[in-house]
Amino acid sequence: MKISHLFASMAILVCTTAAWFLLGTALDDRTDDSSRKIRAEVAGLWGPPIIQLHPQAWYETPNAPGGKAVILPSSSKVAVGLAYAAMQRGLLWNRTYDASLTGAYVFTNPTRIAQTFYISFPLPTDTAGLKGFAFRLGEDADQPAAIPGSSGAVTRAVVVPALGSVSLNVAYQTRGTNTWSYQFQDNRRISGFRLDMLTDFPQIDFPIGTASADENRTPVGKGLKLFWDYPDVLAAKSIGMEMPKKLNAGPIAARIVFFAPVSLLFFVTIIILIGSLRGVALHPMHIFFVAAGFFAFHLLFAYLVDLLSLPVSFGIATLISLALVCTYLRAVGGKTLLLIALPAQLIYLILFSASFFIDGLTGITLTLLGIITLAILMTLTAKVDWRAILTQQAKPSAPNRIPPPIGGPAQPSLANEE
Repeated sequence: MKISHLFASMAILVCTTAAWFLLGTALDDRTDDSSRKIRAEVAGLWGPPIIQLHPQAWYETPNAPGGKAVILPSSSKVAVGLAYAAMQRGLLWNRTYDASLTGAYVFTNPTRIAQTFYISFPLPTDTAGLKGFAFRLGEDADQPAAIPGSSGAVTRAVVVPALGSVSLNVAYQTRGTNTWSYQFQDNRRISGFRLDMLTDFPQIDFPIGTASADENRTPVGKGLKLFWDYPDVLAAKSIGMEMPKKLNAGPIAARIVFFAPVSLLFFVTIIILIGSLRGVALHPMHIFFVAAGFFAFHLLFAYLVDLLSLPVSFGIATLISLALVCTYLRAVGGKTLLLIALPAQLIYLILFSASFFIDGLTGITLTLLGIITLAILMTLTAKVDWRAILTQQAKPSAPNRIPPPIGGPAQPSLANEE
């Protein structure tokens, strides 16, 4: 390939990169616009991430700061059920779930006189609504309906005898998105606490800043049964669970598009260098049509994901791009170029793009492809005379000779002319 052709090919790659950048930007904008439109809808139907705060009680006394002595439960038995039910809207999957909670708490009067305890149970805020909410103090079954106050907590007063205890039983069902967490309101001492969680999914991921569950995890159906036990802990960490992640078509398609120039660069480098060694010289117009075949993959994939599932969209775009590029290069360089192009496109376009479906694999995939490509090219070109290849020009054709006239003397050839 001539030096001028090499620079022309580089210019084609730059222009294709600009087109990919525009496509990726359009995908990002379309995803953000779709996300903004459905965010209010999803929040209205399913609510935000659920945060359940630990209940507490207090009694009035002049011996405590602010005239209130805060009492935490001496015993807490909490059971949580999480049922994952992801909901798709546009190009995005929303990690929605149903949650149920039951709690049995015991508050103990530490004084030697009867105290009026104000027991408060904070409800999750901004939820999509609570179902089956129950709030019962003591064993009295005939209690008025629990109504949350302006702070979002249900508070009741009860007289607790000296060194006596009172129980609190609560229950509700609700919906949430992304995460569920149980938080302690301060760094005070937590004792007699146990939380059991039952999920219907096996993918366990604890949010940052929360405690891991005990190692004894019991499979139940498709999910797991987990528990956290705080017999006597200072500054106890919060408890939480991340919902399983789903592949979102919009962000994945955009990331594949933005990294597309890397795959095209590897592919073009392979077919130009190995093709030159095999005697197949490529023109910049050949590179232009190859780049168009690669761009067709990403353009088709970006719009198919609106209509079909991710695997189906990826498969259709793969078949069409392979047919375009490999059929064209076979017509250009025959079977020799086809045997180079087919595995190269499968590796640099298809395999590299597929790595975006798994979090954390893109970087290592790109690194390995770069190293393998470098090793192949170094091995094949170690003894190549690059000066001869890059400066190779077409040999001039033999000069035409003027035919002698019939019956006349032969004319001297142009090559003998001074």
